[in-house]
Amino acid sequence: MKNYIESIIKPKLQGDGGEIDFVSYEDGILTVLLQGECSKCLIVDRCIAWIESEILRDMGEQVKIVAHKKKPFFWDKN
Repeated sequence: MKNYIESIIKPKLQGDGGEIDFVSYEDGILTVLLQGECSKCLIVDRCIAWIESEILRDMGEQVKIVAHKKKPFFWDKN
């Protein structure tokens, strides 16, 4: 699963300024970290659903994705 995220999904998101990192995959739950444009995207749920469908199509596995957003450090400054 890690290889699929890194080699197939990541380049597609990078094309739009996004970034996705594999965190873990256990018992059908894929945890990822979203950064870049993905960290502030308002329609990230649609993208997650797309990634789930890509995995099902290409790998034949039904997964549930848990996505954590990591915003740039300077967004936390007042």
